[in-house]
Amino acid sequence: MLKRTLLPILLALALPAAAAERAAPPDPTQDPLLITAGFLTHHPDMKYRLLGMEAYREQRYEDAFRYFRRASFYADKPSQGMVAEMYWNGEGVAQDRALAYAWMDLAAERGYAGFLGLRERYWNALSAEERERALREGQAIYARFGDAAAKPRYEFQLRDGRRKMTGSRTGFNRGVQIHIPGPAGGQSIEGSKYYDERYWDAEKYWAWHDQIWAKPRIGRVEVGEIETLPAAPPQSDSRIPAVRPQIDAPEPDAPEAPAVPASALTPPPG
Repeated sequence: MLKRTLLPILLALALPAAAAERAAPPDPTQDPLLITAGFLTHHPDMKYRLLGMEAYREQRYEDAFRYFRRASFYADKPSQGMVAEMYWNGEGVAQDRALAYAWMDLAAERGYAGFLGLRERYWNALSAEERERALREGQAIYARFGDAAAKPRYEFQLRDGRRKMTGSRTGFNRGVQIHIPGPAGGQSIEGSKYYDERYWDAEKYWAWHDQIWAKPRIGRVEVGEIETLPAAPPQSDSRIPAVRPQIDAPEPDAPEAPAVPASALTPPPG
């Protein structure tokens, strides 16, 4: 039996740790000003991953599962990994090891080493019948949540966000002040901070995620003992046959969510 995964801890720490390695730009999910300025409105991957982690920490596993699926719809590989883990462990959803493999295969789609390692461990633990079903049912998952479908719909969110915000037409000039309407009359934020290209240019955004997740800190733990996953799994390509992407597939349902997750505005305990 596979040991319990540290993936939830990974998701809570990976972005801040990666951001600390580079002075700029900061991790937007750690900056309340960016979040309250509407950043998460046009970054649903981060928004629903934060909500999922918040629900997971509070042991609201059914809500967490639904939030992670919503984030997965917008090409969020960490959330796809969490959906896989929750299927594998039966948290918030009926345990289904075949579907867990299909989702972890999806999380490993870009070749991120940590997710590849988990995927191979899943595969090695499956029965022949489970493997057959994973490959069959995984095709529908890829059609709806794979990068070929999820990236275009997410990139629309980025373009829409830039177009709607005051000051977006002037690009990334440091002198631009973006006005954010609010109940107290609004606030202003420096354009170069809010519109850092890494957050809004699709190619740079995906490259930023590749930097963060290429070699994430994923391990397994049992009675306090940590086992590091292999850095180079034997197979990097997906076993699931290619399918036609469904870019216009319906968005997964999720619990009604606040505009800003409470955890994003509350400093972690010292």
